[in-house]
Amino acid sequence: MRRGQSGNIPVMNRPTSSPSRSSSASEKDQHGKRRGLLRGVFALRHSWAGIVATWREESAFRQEACIAIVLLPIAAFVQVSAAERVLLAGSVLLVLLVELINSSIEAAIDRISLERHELSGRAKDCGSAAVTIALVIAAMTWGLICGPLGWHWLRLHL
Repeated sequence: MRRGQSGNIPVMNRPTSSPSRSSSASEKDQHGKRRGLLRGVFALRHSWAGIVATWREESAFRQEACIAIVLLPIAAFVQVSAAERVLLAGSVLLVLLVELINSSIEAAIDRISLERHELSGRAKDCGSAAVTIALVIAAMTWGLICGPLGWHWLRLHL
C-alpha cells in the first residue's frame, strides 16, 4: 500500500498484467501463491513431508501404518463386493488420517507451550479419543465384513 498525493489517503497497489506474457501453470496469482499443476506438485511435497515427519516422531502412526500395509492388500483381494472393499480400505485409511490430525494437534499444542494446561490437555485428549473412535470403526468394519468369511473358513479347515 502507498500513500496518495495528499499523503494521508492510502491507495492500493494493483498488480499489473502484461499482455505479452502467456498464462502458464508456473505463474503465481496476485497473492503470490502458485497456480495450476505446479501448485498441486508443491502440495503433494508438503503432504509427503507431513507423513515423513509423523512417521519419524509418532510410534502410534508407525504401528498403524504397518497394520495398514498388511490390511490394504487383504482388502484388495478378499472376496467381497466392491462397496465392502471400499469400506475395508477406507476404514484403515481413516485411522491413518485421524492419527495424522491428532499428531498435528499435539505438535501445535507442544509448539505453543510444554507446560501443562487444562485446555491443552483437553485438546490432546480429544485427538486421542478421535483416534480411538477411528480404530473402533475399523475393527467393526473388518469384523462385520470379514468375520463371517473367517468363521466359515475356520469351520471348513478345522
